Amino acid sequence: MVEVCLLGTGGGMPMPFRYLSATLINFKGRKVLIDCGEGTQVSMKMVGWGFKTVDVICITHIHGDHIVGLPGLLSTIGNSGRTNPLTIIGPEGITEVVNGLRVIAKFLPYDINIIENPEIVNFNVNKNGIYVNMEVLRNKQGKIVELDNKGHLVLNTLELEHSTNCLGYSFYFKRDRKFNVESALQNAVPKVLWSKLQKSDRVVFEEKEYTSDMVLGDERRGIKITLVTDSRPTSIISSFIKHSDLFICEGTYGDDADIEKAIKNKHMTFREAATVAKTGEVKELLLTHFSPAMAQPNEFIGNAKNEFCNTTLGEDRMIKTLCYTD
Repeated sequence: MVEVCLLGTGGGMPMPFRYLSATLINFKGRKVLIDCGEGTQVSMKMVGWGFKTVDVICITHIHGDHIVGLPGLLSTIGNSGRTNPLTIIGPEGITEVVNGLRVIAKFLPYDINIIENPEIVNFNVNKNGIYVNMEVLRNKQGKIVELDNKGHLVLNTLELEHSTNCLGYSFYFKRDRKFNVESALQNAVPKVLWSKLQKSDRVVFEEKEYTSDMVLGDERRGIKITLVTDSRPTSIISSFIKHSDLFICEGTYGDDADIEKAIKNKHMTFREAATVAKTGEVKELLLTHFSPAMAQPNEFIGNAKNEFCNTTLGEDRMIKTLCYTD
């Protein structure tokens, strides 16, 4: 099970009834935060999921409405008693910006690891946190290349079309494989190793190596969540979000008549976001990042539903629960 909470659904500037962009994912009690606009801490406090268990913060881009809340949040996480390292991921330039914002949050009781402009990162998840599975290397283009494709959580990114370097994020939460008794017996795996091989790839016992494939069944489909904000619709987004269980997408403009503004400012209308969701064959579209000029987004929801019926209008502190399916 994965829980997703829209902490803030606004773009541009905070409103009395709407905080700025932030989305929180809860997986096995550990948290991933995507963006950190003004109001993020307030919403987090209202939701009550806690601060100490935020292990990864992903920033889509370095416009103020997506990152200004970061230094205050880092301080609050420190005051919560966290001592384990925290990972911040973002587009090119994120290291300089984070270091600049930390002028007012210099002294933290935990280390910060910054991963700039990655293509893919694999994480393991346990009760103590979400952490990078393997050492990573940079190629000549400055991209981060993962050495291992294993991990409980796989993060992929996509460069979007916005007025600054901007990343879309895809999160794939893997599902544990079922234990297969018949396979274990056929492979003559000692029963004393059965539980160990459900947790480890390989075990050496009495000078013989046993692998997890000897006792586990086939891979099962996990949960895929993608987030795209801020961007114009591009053809590559459809393949990036393909078959997502939840697609969280910006809908800065609800009115079709605002298409020229959307093009100029490199954002999407409701209808454009829904069209992308349709071509990506996602299960559900969740609209967010509403213009401050759009006080009542519900007035334009029909523009999205005409293209993709399973569209939901995001609200601050809305929670979605996604469960594994066979």
